[in-house]
Amino acid sequence: MAAHGAAPDESRDETRGLGSRAPEFIRARRVLHLSWQVGVFIVGLAVVAAGAAMLVLPGPGWVVIFGGMAIWATEFVWAQLVLRWTKRKVTEAAQRALDPKVRRRNIILTSIGVVIAAALAGVYLWKFGLQMPWKIEDQ
Repeated sequence: MAAHGAAPDESRDETRGLGSRAPEFIRARRVLHLSWQVGVFIVGLAVVAAGAAMLVLPGPGWVVIFGGMAIWATEFVWAQLVLRWTKRKVTEAAQRALDPKVRRRNIILTSIGVVIAAALAGVYLWKFGLQMPWKIEDQ
């Protein structure tokens, strides 16, 4: 039964699917399950570390980081809760971005940025022409 004032599916959503998704025969043996969890943690850590490196190197850093979190979420409740929170926040941000007032503001700010960049490029070309401001000597 749902809590008073809560939607029927809302309370189930918070607890549905939390916990280990390891096969039953692994969960039944403590040492095997602990080994499984260590393996999942190491694989997830490697993927998250690769994603963190991709934040400064070429590559889809955030996508890979969330992929590593999804690997962790197959075994750890804290990662499942972080992913649910992140999904909720991304959905809220997407809904806000679709708001006509926010879209109008974003278009105006982008237009102002483009005008400023064009003005700076124009000043640079007026002052230096098509040459670079430094000289590279041919040898």
